[in-house]
Amino acid sequence: MVNLEGYVLPGLMPAPSLAQLTEPHPRVESKKAYQSRLEAAQFALLSLQQHFRAEGHRGVVVFEGLDAAGKGGVIKRFAEKLDPRGLRVHAIGAPNAAELREHYLSRFWRRLPEPGELAIFDRSWYGRVLVERAEKFTPAARWQQAYGEIFNFERMLNDDGVRIIKVFLSITKDEQRSRFLERLEGEFKHWKLTEADLETRKHWKAYQEAIEVMLSRTHAPYAPWMLIDADHKWYARVTALEACVAHLAGGDSLEPAKPDPDFIARARSALKAS
Repeated sequence: MVNLEGYVLPGLMPAPSLAQLTEPHPRVESKKAYQSRLEAAQFALLSLQQHFRAEGHRGVVVFEGLDAAGKGGVIKRFAEKLDPRGLRVHAIGAPNAAELREHYLSRFWRRLPEPGELAIFDRSWYGRVLVERAEKFTPAARWQQAYGEIFNFERMLNDDGVRIIKVFLSITKDEQRSRFLERLEGEFKHWKLTEADLETRKHWKAYQEAIEVMLSRTHAPYAPWMLIDADHKWYARVTALEACVAHLAGGDSLEPAKPDPDFIARARSALKAS
């Protein structure tokens, strides 16, 4: 049985705020401590995945954050030990021409998980109230109405049995600069830095304002925001994974399902005879 001690979230707190991150960011003090927590969280995620498959549950995990916040690193470690047949990872970019002709939520409906699956969104429908708002890609009237649309979208998913958690990885402007410079020097990372990333820094204040409103207006018991200080990568990774296990488990026991004894007996008999 998976020990979920340490994975139980408290009752829903008020919507998180970036003001909570004014204190020095927490750290995982050693690589050994990081690896220990990471392995425990990954084993718990594997148990969660098996439980979802056995019970037909569906789960959605949304990862948001500014460029270089570490979404890819968290998702890599989230998926590392899982069966890829029960996991869908959607890297969301700008909509294509066909998607622009539809309601902006349409392409996300098509990417929802099947029963027994987990779906990860690397960026999501929140682009409407983040990048489109901060960089004025969308008229104010359209992104203003999106808060209610998103809230109702997630409520419908919850009513249909989908378990949802949303993780926002927050980094400081100085840390983002350091990671961008690191990408420039890295042989296999320089492609990750684009003109769009540099443009984002020009709108830093607008993004911070958009994030605050988004957190406050779309935080719900069934689809909470977990705000994580991501300046320290080890802390962000293990904290994000632990939060996902805690919420998606929904109070269920993650003890592995016991196999059907009749099937076990028939299989043993058939295998011995073959």
